[in-house]
Amino acid sequence: MNKNKNTIIILIILLLILTTIILYLSDNRSTLNKYESNFAIKDSSSVTKIFLTDKENNKIVLTKKQPGYWILNQTYIANTDLVNILLKTLISLDAKAKVAKAEHNNVIRRMAAIGIKVEIYQQVYRIFINDKFKWFPYEKLTKIYYVGDATKDNLGTYMLMQGAKHPYIVQIKGFNGFLYTRYSTKEEDWRDHTIFNHKLANIKTITLEFPDNPNESWILNNLNNKKFELYQLNNHKIIEDVDTLKIMEYLGSFNNVKFESFLNNMDNKIKDSILNSTPWHILTLTDINQNKYIIKTFHKKAATGEVDLKGNPVIWDRDRLYALINNKDFVIIQFFVFDKILRPLNFFKLNNK
Repeated sequence: MNKNKNTIIILIILLLILTTIILYLSDNRSTLNKYESNFAIKDSSSVTKIFLTDKENNKIVLTKKQPGYWILNQTYIANTDLVNILLKTLISLDAKAKVAKAEHNNVIRRMAAIGIKVEIYQQVYRIFINDKFKWFPYEKLTKIYYVGDATKDNLGTYMLMQGAKHPYIVQIKGFNGFLYTRYSTKEEDWRDHTIFNHKLANIKTITLEFPDNPNESWILNNLNNKKFELYQLNNHKIIEDVDTLKIMEYLGSFNNVKFESFLNNMDNKIKDSILNSTPWHILTLTDINQNKYIIKTFHKKAATGEVDLKGNPVIWDRDRLYALINNKDFVIIQFFVFDKILRPLNFFKLNNK
């Protein structure tokens, strides 16, 4: 009888020790509440839409049309590289720690002032057994959280899950930096910089005007991807002695042509002065579907005091130009990228070496 009693006492003691250990571990882990700290998603390929908005009512809606192809605010093609960075961020978020009580109120106030609201939509299934057996897909809002600014050491970012009581310090393991800028609410930050992305077979006609040198202006018609007609623009005279290989090489240069950066927010007086000047080039590409793409370039002044190798003053920037895209966006372009598509008429002639 005493033996059984001792056994029961030992079991009770062991149970109490086990319970104490469990409570101790639970208390230590309670700083990372499972819901409040669960910022990461598991599968970025299932993301169908991302919505970002800030306190100034700037809004970004990134919508996936197909893998690798996203639309920005239902209007523009989104920058694929930046979308991929954001998607990688969404699956890599790691809650490092709950914000300390002493900092809690300041972090909440700061987030209320500058925080970015994030909504993640994903494709889920009404019936899901495993990856091979899933039926009835639909779009579901799966995450809503707020992104604040960086911690004092710039190694973490404050985030708050919607409905949560506590903000967290969030990081990406192996990345030293803050994440706020990856959730930009500026539309131009997300826009693709591509001006031309055409293969030879998609191009019907190209016109290139040199307003200050009309004799070098021309029109090129693509007849069947092997035969071409080249005309001098000012008299519409056909050029007979053309280098077909140069023409084909030229038409192959319109794939993935990008500008450097937007200048839409430049001071209006300066911008209007530039746009009211005579363009250096006016290039118009018409594709096989009759869509037109127009770029006008303008000289950009060199930096004050810049001189060439002989010590002569340099008037115009030798690396960059201003450009107006489709009569809408004012941008900076680089000679390194655009020289190959701003060729004068003489370039295509057989006797040109």
